[in-house]
Amino acid sequence: MDITEVRIKLMEEPGERLKAFCSITFDDAFVVRDLKIIEGASGPFVAMPSRKLTAHCPYCGCKNHLRAGFCNQCGKRLREVLAAKDEDGRAKLYADIAHPINSSCREQIQERVITAFEDEKSRSAMPGYVSSYDDLDEDYVAAPPPAQTKQIQPPEKPRGPHATPARRSQPAENAKNTNFGEGVFD
Repeated sequence: MDITEVRIKLMEEPGERLKAFCSITFDDAFVVRDLKIIEGASGPFVAMPSRKLTAHCPYCGCKNHLRAGFCNQCGKRLREVLAAKDEDGRAKLYADIAHPINSSCREQIQERVITAFEDEKSRSAMPGYVSSYDDLDEDYVAAPPPAQTKQIQPPEKPRGPHATPARRSQPAENAKNTNFGEGVFD
């Protein structure tokens, strides 16, 4: 597995620990977005994309962030949920969405991303700088090669829960009648 592309979006707020967002592409085939480059005590490090952990409201069952005091749905006061602790004893409030399984993969990602981050910082000082991260969405919505292009026909009727409501049609003799008191609804 090779990291074939790294894109960096520098953050412009001085003094903040979050220095940049990043996306990485593996083997020109798989993209992982929203990695964060954070300034740590011993220099920048890469944080994997994550999501907030949630707990369910005991009254209505709605999901809420672990530190929420009140339910987002019903508004009732939530009991304090004891979040799992990490190895340092801090409450674990986030879980990685994508992450390396072994340390050699983590080191490979860290080294490649931090190198690209330093290069991007150098490029940002040059006149006319444009972040390569900004055109990310356009690049990954590319059409398939012509040999694989298939004409996809829309279904004749909507299916499943996304069906549109049926339209009522007026009889032909009432279609032009715009006076609502003259038998349109008869």
